[in-house]
Amino acid sequence: MSLLNIESQLWEMADKLRGNISANEYKDVVLGLIFLKYISDSFDERYQELVAQGEGFEEDEDFYIAENVFFVPQLARWGYIKSNAKQPTIGQIIDDAMILIEKENKSLKGVLPKNYARPELDKIKLGELVDLFSFNLGNKEAKSQDILGRVYEYFLSKFGSTDGEFYTPPSIVKLLVGMIEPYKGRVYDPCCGSGGMFVQSAKFVEQHQGRLGDISIYGQEYNASTWKLAKMNLAIRGIDGNLGERDADTFGNDQHKTLRADYILANPPFNISDYSLQQDDVRWKYGIPPLGNANYAWISHIISKLSPSGIAGFVMANGSMSTSNKQELEIRKNIIEAGLVDCIVAMPSQLFYTVAIPVCLWFVTKNKANRKDKILFIDARKMGTMVTRKHREFSDYEISSIYNTYHFWRDNKEYIDVDGFCKSSSIEEVRLNSYSLTPGRYVGIESNDNLDDEFSEKMESLIDDLRLLFEDSDANDSQIKEQLKGIGYEL
Repeated sequence: MSLLNIESQLWEMADKLRGNISANEYKDVVLGLIFLKYISDSFDERYQELVAQGEGFEEDEDFYIAENVFFVPQLARWGYIKSNAKQPTIGQIIDDAMILIEKENKSLKGVLPKNYARPELDKIKLGELVDLFSFNLGNKEAKSQDILGRVYEYFLSKFGSTDGEFYTPPSIVKLLVGMIEPYKGRVYDPCCGSGGMFVQSAKFVEQHQGRLGDISIYGQEYNASTWKLAKMNLAIRGIDGNLGERDADTFGNDQHKTLRADYILANPPFNISDYSLQQDDVRWKYGIPPLGNANYAWISHIISKLSPSGIAGFVMANGSMSTSNKQELEIRKNIIEAGLVDCIVAMPSQLFYTVAIPVCLWFVTKNKANRKDKILFIDARKMGTMVTRKHREFSDYEISSIYNTYHFWRDNKEYIDVDGFCKSSSIEEVRLNSYSLTPGRYVGIESNDNLDDEFSEKMESLIDDLRLLFEDSDANDSQIKEQLKGIGYEL
C-alpha cells in the first residue's frame, strides 16, 4: 500500500475519535496505536521466518534482538489486541500492552502513551479504530521509509505546525547524510524531531558495510511529544541513542554541554523569535545573535559543538545566506573569515510537506585543510520533480550528483565549475559580494546552447501533446455527429 493510501486511511481513522477529546489528543492516540502496530508487524514478520525454519526459536527473544527486531510479549501483540477490539476493556488492554513493552525496553520507560483507559475516550470508537488497521506498517519495505516519522508529519500538517516545527523530507536527509558521510564517530542533532537524521545515518553506515556500533547518537528535542516519538523511532530500529534526560530547549537547557561531535545533522525551526539567549554564552564566539531571529543562534550553536575535525550539514531558511541584519552579518562575516563555511547548496521550493518556502543547506567544518580559502556554491533550484501539485522530491540520481560534486571538490579530484550549477569561489570573491552566500551570485547562468536545447525539447514534447489532443478532438467530433445523425439531426 502506498503512503498516500495509508495517510488517507489514517485520517479516516482519526476522524472516528472526533468529539469529546481534542485534535491533539487523538493525534497522540493514533500515534500510539501506530507504534504498537509497527512493532507487532515487524515481530510477526520475523516470527514467521523462525517458524518456517522449524527449530522452535520463535519465542526466543535473542533471535529477534539479533535482527534488530523488537520482541513483543504475547499480550502486546496486535493479534491479541485486535481480538479484543469489541471488549469494553480495550482501553486497559492497550495500556497494559504499553506497560509490557516498556518493561522489555528500559529506554522507553515513561515514553509510551498509557491513557487509553480514560473515561472520556470512547471505547467503541477506539475498538473500531483498532479494527481499521488492516495495512502492514512494520515489514522491511515500511521500515525503509521511516514511516513513523512520515506519519507524524502527516498529522502535524493536518493539525497545523507551531514554532516552525516540521518533519525533514527523506530526500533532504539523504542529501545531508551523503554529503558529510557519517562513517564512524559521534553524530549529533540539536533539534532531532522524530529522529529521521539518525535513522538515515544508520542506513548509510549499513549500506557502506560499516557497523552500526561505530556511530554514537546524541540528540535533543524541545517538543515533548516529538521527543517521545524519536525515542520510539530509535527503539524499533535497535539504535542506541542519548536524547538527553527529557525534552528540553537547546539554548536554555543544553543536554549535551560537553559534547564535541564528529558529524552534525540538523533541520532547525526557521526564523523563531521566542528563544532564550544569554549574552555571555560561550557559543556566541563569532557574535551575539539577534533576539528576533534564532537562525544564527542555531548556526553558532552547531559550530560550537563541532570536534576539531568535525563537519556539519544543516537546513536553513534562504534569508540566512544574505541577511543584512547587523548582528547576523557580523556572525556570517566572522565564520567565513575563519574558514568554517565549506559549501552552500540552494534548494528549490515545495520540498517540505507543510511549508512551500525554498531552503538552503549549509556545510561547515573545522578541518578544511587545502581549501580553507575556498567555498563551494551549488545551485540546485531547478532540480526535483513535482510528485503532487504541492510537493517536490529529488531523485536518487539528483541527490548523488550533488554530493558527488561536493566530494570531487573536497577531495581535489576531477572537479570543474559548471555554469548555472556549481562554482568554487575564493573568500576574496565572497568579500566583494558583501559576504553573501547566495549561490546564484557565483555560479552564473547556463550556457545558451543548453537553454536552446532544453527549449527545443520542451517544444517538441508540447507539439506532440497538442497533436494527440487535436486527434482526440477530431474523434470526439465524429462520434458526436454520428450520435446526432442517429436521432435525426445533422450538423
